[in-house]
Amino acid sequence: MTESHHTSTHAIRAQARHNGFHVPASRPRVDGAWRPGDPVGARRFAQIGDVRLERGDSLPDVTVAYETWGTLNTAGDNVVLIEHALTGDSHVDGDAGNGHASPGWWPGLVGPGRPIDTGSWFVVAANVLGGCQGTTGPSSLAPDGHEWGSRFPYVTIRDQVEVEARLLEHLGVSRLAAVVGGSMGGMRAIEWAATRPELVDRSIVLASTAYATADQIAWCQP
Repeated sequence: MTESHHTSTHAIRAQARHNGFHVPASRPRVDGAWRPGDPVGARRFAQIGDVRLERGDSLPDVTVAYETWGTLNTAGDNVVLIEHALTGDSHVDGDAGNGHASPGWWPGLVGPGRPIDTGSWFVVAANVLGGCQGTTGPSSLAPDGHEWGSRFPYVTIRDQVEVEARLLEHLGVSRLAAVVGGSMGGMRAIEWAATRPELVDRSIVLASTAYATADQIAWCQP
């Protein structure tokens, strides 16, 4: 796994053309997705390779956008993972500005002397798989040089946690002191505790659930 400032859209399109794909000219922006070439702000990026998904599909060359606060100790175990909800991103704390359309979505939580004190804890927040704020998602370019769009494979909470686990391994994290999340982030916090209990000391779940009900699933169907 490697870390980079993200592969450029131009490079992916050039490679696709080299491989014989027809790649149309870029179209005007019609959504709020982050794309290569946009200001990165406080984001960092890790390339974690191909990811085999729970339902059998595979995503090639997955990129994860993330932010960190504080310092990782030598044991790699003073770590708090913060999980965003459905429409969140990695920008838990910080001002709006170049690369961030809005300020941190959980203000006052992370920092020196705050509830999650960065004097003690190394805090990690990643944009979830499929989240389109720097992590591979429908707005990313597929190998043919076109955006994935509706072709993007179905991903599950378990897939998203697998990607987070690979990121933490890349960062040198050996154990999580806590996983904190609300809503869909809370579902990932539950998944961490249920499937990787040997790696998690605490799971703090807010306004969430262990499963989606039939009416929730129905609302999400196209």
